[in-house]
Amino acid sequence: MNIYKMSKEELELLSYTDIAYEILKKEKTHKTTIELLRTIAELLELSDDVIAQTIGDFYTTLTTDKRFYALPNGEWDLKERHTTKVIIDDDDDFDVDVDDVDTNDDDENQEDDSMDYDSTDDYEENDLEDLVVVTEDDESYDG
Repeated sequence: MNIYKMSKEELELLSYTDIAYEILKKEKTHKTTIELLRTIAELLELSDDVIAQTIGDFYTTLTTDKRFYALPNGEWDLKERHTTKVIIDDDDDFDVDVDDVDTNDDDENQEDDSMDYDSTDDYEENDLEDLVVVTEDDESYDG
């Protein structure tokens, strides 16, 4: 698709990011956000006021669109022109020698599980016998 040969009506059917993608693809270069938006404005015959009003949204859209790659100098390029270098480190820096592990079960290192309030294993039916339901009609009710 050659956006430079498309009519204004055809271009208006495309999003700004789609047009920006085609600009970068056709020109085979990278551009800043404002350069991209100015080229789009020329194609769509947009005023400077429209550029000023849309530059923030356009920038946000570029940052979220997976087709674009933000260069360190503030320019945009197509992600397909850049490769991601993946480094797999096979060094096992965190190897632990089994002989070095302390397997001694000292009492001071053990947690005290005797106060586990979330456990319902010790629940007994007679635990509820002493509970009393208080209503507003009771004289002892202070609410």
